[in-house]
Amino acid sequence: MQLHFYGADRAVTGSCHGLTAGGHRILIDCGLQQGRDEVDNSSFPFTPGEIDDVIVTHAHIDHSGRLPLLVKNGFRGRIFATDMTCQLLRIMLLDSAHIQESDALYESRKLARSGKEPAEPLYTAADAEAALALLHPVEYGQMISLSEGIRFRLTDAGHLLGSAYVELWAAEGGETKKLVFSGDIGNVDQPIIRDPSPVSGADYVVMESTYGDRNHETPDDYCAVFSEILNRTFARGGNVIIPSFAVGRTQELLFFFREIKDRGLVPSNPDFPIVVDSPLAVEATRIYSSDLSGYLDDEAGALIAQGVPLFSASNTRLVLTSDESKLLNADRTPKVIIAASGMCDAGRIRHHLKHNLWRPECTVVFVGYQALGSLGRALQEGKQSVKLFGEEVRVNASIETFHGLSSHADHDHLVSWIRQFEAEKPARVFVVHGDEDVSVAFAGELGELGFRTHAPLYRETWDLLTGEILDHGVVQEKKKRSAFQNGSPQYRRLEEAGRQLEEVIRENKGLSNKELAKFTSQIEALLAKWRRDDR
Repeated sequence: MQLHFYGADRAVTGSCHGLTAGGHRILIDCGLQQGRDEVDNSSFPFTPGEIDDVIVTHAHIDHSGRLPLLVKNGFRGRIFATDMTCQLLRIMLLDSAHIQESDALYESRKLARSGKEPAEPLYTAADAEAALALLHPVEYGQMISLSEGIRFRLTDAGHLLGSAYVELWAAEGGETKKLVFSGDIGNVDQPIIRDPSPVSGADYVVMESTYGDRNHETPDDYCAVFSEILNRTFARGGNVIIPSFAVGRTQELLFFFREIKDRGLVPSNPDFPIVVDSPLAVEATRIYSSDLSGYLDDEAGALIAQGVPLFSASNTRLVLTSDESKLLNADRTPKVIIAASGMCDAGRIRHHLKHNLWRPECTVVFVGYQALGSLGRALQEGKQSVKLFGEEVRVNASIETFHGLSSHADHDHLVSWIRQFEAEKPARVFVVHGDEDVSVAFAGELGELGFRTHAPLYRETWDLLTGEILDHGVVQEKKKRSAFQNGSPQYRRLEEAGRQLEEVIRENKGLSNKELAKFTSQIEALLAKWRRDDR
């Protein structure tokens, strides 16, 4: 009986874990490596055709985004997930396939100009459709038998609609071991979905550590805090631009905006227009507006019983086409615009930033985590000018970060979650799904609480019957990135100095030839000193 680590090992994305027992091979998640975690999404450290079943903890692409590639490369087994996860996968995998095809088309145009072969997409819409055909929806608490001696059930993880932990029992050689895979553990007291359900008792636990190094700042009244931002901005005649993840976060925002209007918290513009400018978010909102029996928390369930539409605030417009999206920036009516992507690295949000960042009356509000190297993080950290679509755009708009709206458990709640296993401590707790320094440090902290812990490397393999490590894994070589992409503060300072130098050059256009020659010589001397001829 072996446990394999195939992804999100000392990294935040690309979740994928394997279990081999009694000749049966199972994957828990099959996610896409994203951002700075990306190494090579195109290859697997196993043969896809030899996998019998996949269990998906939730629909986020970093847990599900390589399912179409798995099928493309020969997987023909079953894919299990909750019914709501299956519904979200139907829109998210097709959207991901569209992005893969679009990226390949763009790259192919560049390659064609240099006489090279066209780029192939990681997978296509047809591959996504093939993966969706293998989905098997299950309910929370339903015991599912995968083979003789292997069964599992899903328990509400409170992270995203339909998210789950996996409780799995596997028998081999007369011994049975219980494993718990946490997936992403949800935050508490969040709108719409329930808090994470209790779980306990396991021989082995594989748990996430995304926020293993910090706690969330949670306001007493989300709506009151958000209303202050809306009032200030609308009073100035500006727009509120919100980069947001299409699934989960956008629906939470719509939930809050409905309450803000019901409570009359924005006197400067009581029925302010709300625009959701994301086809994926529109589709996700349709799913969130369907029958959610068995998934809602008590507050949302009570509102539904009263006939209150959870996500239908007045004066809300859902935008599908790019032409409609472009017209939004020609309309100077103060409004809220919610658009993807949440970290501003792609999608329609970049167009809205181009048209609103330079306007001092506008506000950009961040409502989710901004990774190092992302445009969103650069704006959060005070970048004064950004390049969008080849154009330098001055940042004059107010930049706000709305704390507390996280779907992940923070440090203290992660500790509370693992303490549910204190009565009979697991043989080993494997800490995954966190930056390297975070996962290693969090594993060490849990060790001080009496747990036997380990932060595994990619491709590590453990024998679960003996508790011994069989393969020590490898340190993955991540894609090389520039200092700016890695979020180096000093590089950003250097880049800002370069922009200021350009401004000084323009300001001194009228100098005498003698002074211009002196200025030029000084700059040339600086260039000669720092130019890297080895590159």
